[in-house]
Amino acid sequence: MATVVVIGTRKGLWLARDTGDRSGWELSERQLGMNAVYGVAVDTRRESPRLLAGTDSEHWGPTVLTSDDLGASWQEPERAALAFPERTETALKRVWQLQPGLPEEPDVVWAGTQPSALFRSEDGGRTYAFVDGLWDHPHRPEWGAGYGGQAVHTVVPLPADPARLLVAMSTGGVYRTEDGGATWSPSNRGITASFMPDPEPEFGQCVHKATRSPVDPDRLYAQNHGGVFRSDDGGLRWTAIGAGLPSDFGFPVVVHPARPDTAYVFPLVADADRRPATGRFRVFRTDDAGATWRELGKGLPDEPHTGIVLRDAMCVDDHEPTGVYVGTRNGEVYASADEGESWTTVAEHLPDVLSVRAARIG
Repeated sequence: MATVVVIGTRKGLWLARDTGDRSGWELSERQLGMNAVYGVAVDTRRESPRLLAGTDSEHWGPTVLTSDDLGASWQEPERAALAFPERTETALKRVWQLQPGLPEEPDVVWAGTQPSALFRSEDGGRTYAFVDGLWDHPHRPEWGAGYGGQAVHTVVPLPADPARLLVAMSTGGVYRTEDGGATWSPSNRGITASFMPDPEPEFGQCVHKATRSPVDPDRLYAQNHGGVFRSDDGGLRWTAIGAGLPSDFGFPVVVHPARPDTAYVFPLVADADRRPATGRFRVFRTDDAGATWRELGKGLPDEPHTGIVLRDAMCVDDHEPTGVYVGTRNGEVYASADEGESWTTVAEHLPDVLSVRAARIG
């Protein structure tokens, strides 16, 4: 079974396919022209995998495109895929996140946007309906803008009940719903915000990314604007786990598909000095839920490095052993077929890598 890696950049999208053992890669021609591709997804719940791309054209604006033939062709609906209701007096600026729903709802796809809002698709990601409940939350006027804008960049479906969902935003923090999006509650207990007068506010945290273990629905990890955190109760409470890292500032965090105690981050020096915390391009992994961390770098550049990894430019696949993938703002993509122990180059000299997703395909 082959693996496809979807690489969204500031100037188009590329697909990389492995040659059989994830040690060699064939890179496609550029797709989607000069569109910036901030969010990508590979929906494997259907017989033929569907690719989804949240694109941003400087001329035509933002939209969502889909492909059912692994990028050979792309489709866009006749009307806008996502549109803010007139009552909001705002317009879509960017699609940051595309997240397929639970397996029992094979046509549901979620989209997180800038400004901070949530949309739900019931036709496999072609068109989307506005989720009023999050937009109407009384906290919304107080959600601030992070450096990259004010956006919902993380959508995490919670298993067992399609009505349960978690989102994260910069800024605002983590919010969760138990009723399909009608009402929302902040879920930031334990996540600190050193840049605010109250370092432990109810909301307002600048969470950079959050992720859930596929095999333990109560285990989540979050990378904050200063702080790496773990939750053991579905996001109700969080515990800081960044003490063993060279820095607890960064953007991505991903969790192993089969081992909930294993997670990966990419530490940066600080918010005002965004370069690798060790001076070299290094991924860090924990195998004990954050009690300890180990530096991974075999096959990665050894020379001093300034490339960083953005929030959606790191992912894992579901092979055994698991593959790990990272893309950089320097235009490089690296892959590990052995859970981070060693790395090979997938692509280089691309534009800024904004988003990376990998999946097994038949």
